[in-house]
Amino acid sequence: MAAELVEAKNMVMSFRVSDLQMLLGFVGRSKSGLKHELVTRALQLVQFDCSPEVFKKIKELYETRYAKKSSEAAQPQPQQHRSPEALSIHSAYERGSSVARTSISTPNIDYPALYGKYLNGLGRLPPKVVKPEVRLVKLPFYTTLDELLKPTELVPQNNEKLQESPCIFALTPRQVELIRNSRELQPGVKSVQVVLRICYTDTSAPQEDQYPPNIAVKVNHSYCSVPGYYPSNKPGVEPKRPCRPINLTHLMYLSAATNRITVTWGNYGKSYSVGLYLVRQMTSAELLQRLKTIGIKHPELCKALVKEKLRLDPDSEIATTGVRVSLICPLVKMRLSVPCRAETCAHLQCFDAVFYLQMNEKKPTWMCPVCDKPAPYDQLIIDGLLSKILTECEDADEIEYLVDGSWCPIRAEKERSCSPQCPILVLGSSDVNGLLPTPNGNGENGKATADVVDLTLDSSSSEEEEEEDEEEDDDDDGPQPKRRCSYEKGLVSAC
Repeated sequence: MAAELVEAKNMVMSFRVSDLQMLLGFVGRSKSGLKHELVTRALQLVQFDCSPEVFKKIKELYETRYAKKSSEAAQPQPQQHRSPEALSIHSAYERGSSVARTSISTPNIDYPALYGKYLNGLGRLPPKVVKPEVRLVKLPFYTTLDELLKPTELVPQNNEKLQESPCIFALTPRQVELIRNSRELQPGVKSVQVVLRICYTDTSAPQEDQYPPNIAVKVNHSYCSVPGYYPSNKPGVEPKRPCRPINLTHLMYLSAATNRITVTWGNYGKSYSVGLYLVRQMTSAELLQRLKTIGIKHPELCKALVKEKLRLDPDSEIATTGVRVSLICPLVKMRLSVPCRAETCAHLQCFDAVFYLQMNEKKPTWMCPVCDKPAPYDQLIIDGLLSKILTECEDADEIEYLVDGSWCPIRAEKERSCSPQCPILVLGSSDVNGLLPTPNGNGENGKATADVVDLTLDSSSSEEEEEEDEEEDDDDDGPQPKRRCSYEKGLVSAC
């Protein structure tokens, strides 16, 4: 089988554009593109989907082409005068083309050198036609072990909206062992996985995972589950779909047998590329341990950053003498345990690395909860100064950094602000009875009357009433009546 595969690849590499188009049209692949694109497409066909019918067609095209060439070579050609320069170029060309005319079964052919030179544009193809490759962004929770299939464009085979793109590959014994010997993250889910990643076909920058419309992935004879949509609680906002690597491991043959993957996708004008990778999935605890190993910023460097933030700006009219930093995580409103922030953030406030990694493990956004700017994993640092402060200051929820880089807790100010500024009198208590005048006598049925303070009266009106009461006490020696009425001057009581 391996000898036939090498033979088929050699035959494909000697094809012309018309031969390549006939081969690709025979299997229903796209026939458009430059010659090196057609060659690459045909070689992928031979590598991953070389059925007996395809091999027969390749051999038929090869024999047809060289049968024509042998008949043309039998006819005598008129001799023409050539310059030495043209003769040397022509002879070099003939020597170069003699490799392609050699019999396929010849064991002396240097196939890897010919294959590499042809694909890399160092031989017959000019360098300018080599297209840059599509790259995918690195994911913190996935460590790439092997690249099983480079990002390859999904090419529509017809004008239908729903397209299917098959891919055939086999795992090596080493890759099978890695998967079988890996630990389980949860029942039925291995840490070493074969994942499918899909993105836009854009070579300008590394691409994030992006699913095409109507995506469905079939592995061998079973459909693989694709992440669904996040529910949207806001009216008028469409639900979003988390685009993550799709784990295919549980549906694959963990042996030398070939696996067939079919991607169904909607053809609506945008171009997508797919890639297959062998990865090791990490947990948030493993990422936290790695961050503690390589991501701690020394306290002295953090102190220098504080001084830099509070340095006097000559152009500013306001001098900053300190900056407050909360010891409460803005994510979960709990005390910080591992203070963390991104190197690109301009603030000193930190968030808890434990909860930040756990949240991104469930729903990856990698946005800073303080300034709402990107905070990717490779930019995270642990604040060594704030970690030291958390161990020394256990009874305060906020500190203040000073200009010289020192710090102080602000719990004293908090306690003063919570302490009462003036005594509070409870109505009906003994203190109130001692401060406020109480009327004499008892209420009806021998019960004492309750003390009532009218807060709607101002101080001047209450003083006038007290003066009138004193005057009435001087005039009458008898007990005061229970109900008092105020009269205007010149009026006589109706009693």
